[in-house]
Order: sequence, then C-alpha cells, then structure tokens
Amino acid sequence: MSGGKSRTREDAWALVTEYTQSDTLKRHMLSVEAAMRAYARKHGEDEERWAVVGLIHDFDYERHPTEHPHSNVRILRELGWPEDLIQDAYSHGDTGLPRDTPIRKAIFAVDEMSGFVIACALVKPDKSLSAVEPAGVRRKMKDKAFARAVHREDLIAGAELLGVPFDDHVATVRDALKPIAAQLGLQP
Repeated sequence: MSGGKSRTREDAWALVTEYTQSDTLKRHMLSVEAAMRAYARKHGEDEERWAVVGLIHDFDYERHPTEHPHSNVRILRELGWPEDLIQDAYSHGDTGLPRDTPIRKAIFAVDEMSGFVIACALVKPDKSLSAVEPAGVRRKMKDKAFARAVHREDLIAGAELLGVPFDDHVATVRDALKPIAAQLGLQP
C-alpha cells in the first residue's frame, strides 16, 4: 500500500488480515465497521471513510496489546496512511484526543457497544440479533461476570456523547450488525 490522500475499505481489510489472525478480533472490527456505516448514514457523512476508521481501529491489537492504540498510529504513519484517518481511529481509546467530531464520537460509542451486543446475542438460544433488546442489554450490564472485559461506563458514555438515548444507540448498533450476522456467527 502506497501513501496517498484516501484509503479504501479494501486497503483497510488488507491491513486487518495482515496483522490479525484471531477470527474473534476480525469479527469485532467488522462489527465496528458496520456500526460506523450506520452512524455515517445517520449523520449524512462519508460511509466509506467511517467504515475504514471502524475497520482499522484495532488492527494492531493482536501484535501489540500493551502498546495499543499507540502502535496503531506508529504503524499507520510508517505505511503512509492519511493523518486524519489515523487520528480518528486513535481517538477510540483513552488517548487524550478530543472526541469533538461526529466520527470520533461514533468510533468511541460503537466500539464497546458492538462487542456487548454480540455477547448478548451469543447467549440467546438461536444466537439471534433480533432477540437482543435494549432492556435485555441493560440487564446484562448489571451482571459483572457477563462480558467482563466490556467497560459498562463506556457503553453509557458513548450514547451520551452521541446525544442519543441509550436504547436508541443499542438498537442502531444491533440493527447495523444484522446484515453481517452470518460473518459474526449469529442469526439476523
């Protein structure tokens, strides 16, 4: 991949597959991509660009778990990726970057929520996203043993940052995942 002004979804997926072996982590990045597309449509923004940010936000995690997300920035710069994409992806973590644009608010909000919605669907008898309701997500959030790696405060903060009711945020993410349910090992 050479340097340039923009990067495509294909560029992003090539990066993900080069750096990530874990199918679970790949599925996470696909889910964040799908949720980012949904929020791009809601905001009338560039869906492809938002999808790329969703895909690349964790590409470095498997190889550099203790350096993530800082390693993300270093690697993308070395590969000549555009700085605006790098910074938007970097803003998903606790980096000190302001989450002051719609894309930065969305990447933070959908990152943890995508994983939690998938976890909620996986415990349904038919592994169905349609069976995941906001009230059920709220109940599961109270169970500290369930999906314990997900930061509950980030789930709430993400919806607040987007300025949407929590239940609407859950529904947006859930519905965004339905078209890629099979790739996630789920039913729509």
